[in-house]
Amino acid sequence: MRPSLVVASAFLSALILWSSRRRFPLYQALLWAIATFYLPLIVLPLYWVFLLFKRPQLLSHIKWGFIVPFAYLGVILLIAGAYKYFDDRSVDAHLARATNAKIRADPLSAINEYREALKIEDAPHTHKLLAATLEEAGLYSEAINEYRAAERGGEPDDFLHYKLGVLLERLNQRDEALIEFKKFVSSDMCLHADQQCDDVRQKIAAQH
Repeated sequence: MRPSLVVASAFLSALILWSSRRRFPLYQALLWAIATFYLPLIVLPLYWVFLLFKRPQLLSHIKWGFIVPFAYLGVILLIAGAYKYFDDRSVDAHLARATNAKIRADPLSAINEYREALKIEDAPHTHKLLAATLEEAGLYSEAINEYRAAERGGEPDDFLHYKLGVLLERLNQRDEALIEFKKFVSSDMCLHADQQCDDVRQKIAAQH
């Protein structure tokens, strides 16, 4: 739910609490308020209809009628704010923002988000995603480091060896590139006929 909708629902919920608190016991008023917060478009019309057909006597003994609604509103906004604060700093939030940045063709922002996610959780798949983005940005040395981190972490992707071979070859590290290409053609990915595997085999043969 968007923050603006959460705030709007919280204010509507507090308004219903203020209104229903003047008419019903506190527990019933709280039920109306909480239901309004989660389902405002459904509960709010129902509440109005309920008031039209049943007008309970006002609870005249209630004093300081605004205190409970304002306290309720404060608690709701505090909980929603705390949830958003911590959710925005979660691994999933960083990965989502990285994906959006890549869609916007903003690799530098995506790289920063992947790195923030890795500070929270050192996941091999995130290293691979970061490596691919670094490669797209032309940061080949850093991409190699991240692909190797993904490999060390146990990322189950034999294509990592191919990517490492290509990047090492671009950096004129041909001996290391050859080692990675050999690992690639020996992997499960190349057990069956594949044009990319055949191209790498030809590349290896040319080195001998």
